[in-house]
Order: sequence, then structure tokens, then C-alpha cells
Amino acid sequence: MLRGWGRTVPSGATVVHPAFPHELTAALADPPARGTIARGLGRAYGDAAQRAGGRVVEMTGLRRVSLDPGTGTVTAEAGISIDELLQLLVPRGWFVPVTPGTRQVTVGGAVAADIHGKDHHRGGTFCAHVDRLSLLLPSGQEVEVGPDRDPELFWATAGGMGLTGIVREVTFRAKPIETSRVLVDTDRCRDLDELLALLLEDDDAHPYSVAWIDLVATGAAMGRSVLTRGRFARADELTGPAAQAPRAYRPLVLAGAPPWAPANLLNRASIRAFNELWFRRAPARRRDEVQSIGQFWYPLDLVRDWNRLYGTPGFVQWQCVLPDGTEPTLRRVVERISTSGTSSFLAVLKRFGPANPGPLSFPDQGWTLALDLPVTGSALGGLLDELDQQVAEAGGRIYLAKDARLRPELLPVMYPRLDEWRTVRERVDPQRVLRSDLSVRLGL
Repeated sequence: MLRGWGRTVPSGATVVHPAFPHELTAALADPPARGTIARGLGRAYGDAAQRAGGRVVEMTGLRRVSLDPGTGTVTAEAGISIDELLQLLVPRGWFVPVTPGTRQVTVGGAVAADIHGKDHHRGGTFCAHVDRLSLLLPSGQEVEVGPDRDPELFWATAGGMGLTGIVREVTFRAKPIETSRVLVDTDRCRDLDELLALLLEDDDAHPYSVAWIDLVATGAAMGRSVLTRGRFARADELTGPAAQAPRAYRPLVLAGAPPWAPANLLNRASIRAFNELWFRRAPARRRDEVQSIGQFWYPLDLVRDWNRLYGTPGFVQWQCVLPDGTEPTLRRVVERISTSGTSSFLAVLKRFGPANPGPLSFPDQGWTLALDLPVTGSALGGLLDELDQQVAEAGGRIYLAKDARLRPELLPVMYPRLDEWRTVRERVDPQRVLRSDLSVRLGL
């Protein structure tokens, strides 16, 4: 039985664990009638890495990697995690080009979801930094693609949710860094308008930026937020112990969530109390606080299996992007969530830069809002359907790597280049060997 990170839609499959390229090729041979899909560390929130009654190829046995220390060029097999890459790269003066809010994501998953991070407004998605993919097609043929070599297949694979082939190996360009410390600026914003103004005013001056937003506060405090923005410190900016080990990378795990938790542990009262504490403890304005990579990027990874805190019912993560010029829709969405009685424990707002050529790649120029919602009853589905409709009407879209319940008729509205993507998929997988629960549910 396999689940996504939200633990809401389990399904059973035969799981195979290749450790060498020839075993990966064999995993695609004699495909089952219900299809095959690749899976990494299971951090897709919904059902993108599951196939009920089919075959799931668990990729974490393929983790070989090489680094050219002079150029920062990395060639990595698909099953290696961002955490393992950072252990290799950071002490040598390099950082992954893009990282999400967890280091427990594989390189193959980074391509399949075309992940974004705190720097999309300046650096784009992960696949914008990829030079080459080694892609195993359903026919068993292995091909090399890139932005300059079969770009249609390359960009269909970027964000294509594993449905154009199984990524075996990726060559990408790492970012040079002098230290592993981040200089962080913090601003506490009284409401949503103050946050949006601050982001529009000078977000481009900061390489990395994200805002925690309180989606329980209402009235004059609606959308109150804590905005954190940072950049990597230079070696001459560090003092004390940090200066003695400027490239140290020692991510911490303080605790593990218990294997069970009460279904109502994260309720409106407990979330309201947490949000109040989090907002009040943040400084009104602070500059150049020294933080580690783990502090700035991966605070959730401090608690192993934190998704268990939502109890047996699990939770849904809902993430949308709304284009520039649709700020009134963003305000309506925030107000609707804040007054709905449904509470989000984790909610973030960021700026996106321009979209890349991938027809199923999620980011687009504008605003992205992501929130976790406990599964508490039937009202949640109606609320999210309502929000999906508002997003679609504004020209926005939902992130497929987070989705577990989108209505399929909205998919072509949100992704208007869907037919272009389907044409590429028809070329490489006419027999529909590669299928996931998500692809079947949405009619991909």
C-alpha cells in the first residue's frame, strides 16, 4: 500500500527496486495492464507516484553521482536525494540550483515535478538548470534529451509527472557559494496589503524569499505575515565558530512524529494559538541574521514524518499560482480561507518569475499560495472546488505535484497547452504504459 505525503488516497501496487540501469530497463519490460509509474521518496502530496493494481518502480537504489569541482556540473542518477547532493556539494563550495522546502526529494522527482523554491523570481525552476536527461522510454529505449536536443520531449518531461519516460540520470549546473550560511532579513507585516507591497517593492533585490502567512486571522489583520528573505553569506561576513567552518553542512533532525496522532490535534484552536505565537515571536524588522541551510530552507525536516501529526485522515496541500494583475482574486482567496472555519497550519506566499517552456510546468509570473488543510469533513471538498474555480477563472493553475482532488474538467483550463503535451506523450508512449493514479483521475 502506497500513499502520498498527505496520506489521503492510498492504493496498492507491485513495487520493484532497481539498483542498476539494466534492472531499471527490466522493470519496464512486460508492463502490467494497469500501467507503471516511477516513485522517489514519496513526497508528492497526492497520488502522482502510485498506480492502483499496477507496478511502481521505486528509484532510490539508483544514487550514483559525480561532480566536476571546477565547473559545478553534476551528473546524478534519479534516485539520489537533495540531502545527499548537499552533503557532496556544500563542503566543496556548491549548492543545488533549486530546492523546495524539504531536502527529502529525489533528482528524478525534481524533474518530474519541475520543482521551484524560494528563488523562482530570480532563478526559475529546477529544469531551467538541467543540461541533459537520460530518459528511459516505455519501449525500453534510452534517449538523451535536453533544451537543445529534442527540446519538445525535454520540456514535456519537465513537470510531466513521470508520464513521458523514467528519468535515469540528470546533468545539471550547481550554484557556487562561499559559505553554507545565509544572511536573513525578517519583516513582520500587519496585513496582506503590506505584504504584497513589500514583495513588489524590492523582492528582486533578494535571491531567496518566502512569507509565512496567517490564514486564521480575519478583519484588519487578515493575511498578516512574516516575510523572510536571504542570500548566502560571503566568507568575510562570518565571525566566530561559523568562520572556522564556513562550509559545514550538518542538517539536524530533532525528533520524529509519533506513528499515531489524534485526528483533531491540529484544529482551529491549536492552529490559532500557534499562529499567534509565531507572529508575535518574529521581530518587526531584523537584518542579516546568520542562519544555516537547514534553518532557512528546511525547518519542517527537523521533525521526521511530520505529516503524521495530521492523524489518520491526513491532509490536503493546495497550491495555486495567480498571474500578476489578479491580486483581487488573491485577496478573495485569502479572505475565503480565513473565514471558512477551515484552518491551515502551514501557509506560504511567494513571488514567481516568468514561466519556462514546459507545458505542464507549474510556475508562472505572479503569486503562489500554498497551504496544508486537515481532512476534517465533506465541507473541505466544496471549499477547494470553489477556490479552484476562482483560480481557473483568473488564469491560474493548481500544482499537480500537490494535488489529490482537482476536478478533471478544470485541467485544460488551467494548463492551456495540455494538448501540446499530449502530442509528445503520444509519440513516446502510445500504449499508455506509464500511468499513475493522478493521470487516470485527471484524464491525462
